[in-house]
Amino acid sequence: MNPSPIEIVAAILFAVAVVHTFSTRFFERLAHRYPNHAGLWHLLAEVEVVFGFWAAILLLAIAISAGKTEALTYLESRNFTEPAFVFVIMVIAASRPIIDLAGAALSFAARMLPVERATGYYFVVLSIGPLLGSFITEPAAMTLSALLLRERFYRRGAPAAFLYGTLGVLFVNVSIGGTLTPYAAPPVLMVAEKWGFDMAFMLKTFGWKAALAVVVNALAVTALFRAHLAKKSDTMSDALSRIEVPKFIVVVHLLFLVGVVVANHHPLVFGALFLLFLGFADAYKKHQKRLILREGLMVAFFLAGLVVLGGMQKWWLQSVLAGMSPTALYYGATALTAITDNAALTYLGSLVDGVSDAFKYALVAGAVTGGGLTVIANAPNPAGFALLRDTFEDGAISALWLFAAALPPTLVAIAAFQLLP
Repeated sequence: MNPSPIEIVAAILFAVAVVHTFSTRFFERLAHRYPNHAGLWHLLAEVEVVFGFWAAILLLAIAISAGKTEALTYLESRNFTEPAFVFVIMVIAASRPIIDLAGAALSFAARMLPVERATGYYFVVLSIGPLLGSFITEPAAMTLSALLLRERFYRRGAPAAFLYGTLGVLFVNVSIGGTLTPYAAPPVLMVAEKWGFDMAFMLKTFGWKAALAVVVNALAVTALFRAHLAKKSDTMSDALSRIEVPKFIVVVHLLFLVGVVVANHHPLVFGALFLLFLGFADAYKKHQKRLILREGLMVAFFLAGLVVLGGMQKWWLQSVLAGMSPTALYYGATALTAITDNAALTYLGSLVDGVSDAFKYALVAGAVTGGGLTVIANAPNPAGFALLRDTFEDGAISALWLFAAALPPTLVAIAAFQLLP
């Protein structure tokens, strides 16, 4: 390793940003202690702002040390397709027609189960919801699942153990639930074309193991909170099981969703589709709820900051990955994913030449296994974080409690990917 001075600065700022994500409650306390600057401290307490803020500091450092032209050149060399796609898919997936359709479909599936209504619905949202990510992409699955959980289960005053336990399983299940196909999970998408991961390969090598782990995790957390869920069955409304939006509007929204998913590599195409979607939604605004534009933009800002900061971590990450055995690589990738985006991790690993099939499996499996441990581990996590955060105490989600809650389902994923043939 022979990093340049600015690469060392970038690594330091990346480490500071990671620590910052674990310290948002500290900034909330500063906001109460110093009310004259409460707005600034509240801003820095927003997890979605963290990486964008420190990315701006990095660009300023580049401009000071090498000139503004160099800073702009580096910024323009980054690929921001993923942040833009996540923003667009979040807003469309969270529109009322899509949410109503998903809620009705999952309610129908829940009624097929021999358990109380709330218990069955909770189970299918945490199992079928994440597995849908293999087809409509993980960010869309995260958005749908998080909103359906918020509508029926996430309320201020709910037990903290329930809130964190559910969130931990949701994050882990979405991370591994997108591996049935080669295009839906960001860490798989980064390597699928180069390494020849097609649909049949994904199902045979990753998909069935992931699906089994998703179901086991959903069953375990449902059993753990069955007493709390039983109390919800008597209060569940049938209104959320019906589609009250005209069918043609639902169909048009589905077409927009499918179009954006198909065009996920082409920002000009899905951007144009999004503008058409906004016009259509405004034309039938009485059949809409508030579009989550702010939440989507905040998540996109978070991911864009991660792209800028992560782009200068190659000098140490790639060296670490290349020197590991397959077993060490699996556990190393799982651990590294907790402090960096798993798509960036697999991308850097794909740049290592002459790797074995065991290396490829270990890298991808490890990256998706650790994708639920922190908010920065997987691109869809900030979406779920943004949609559910206000139901937690003080409107903040503890990074340490999230890690603790995600650890048991992560261990289930480890068992699936490491012990199953």
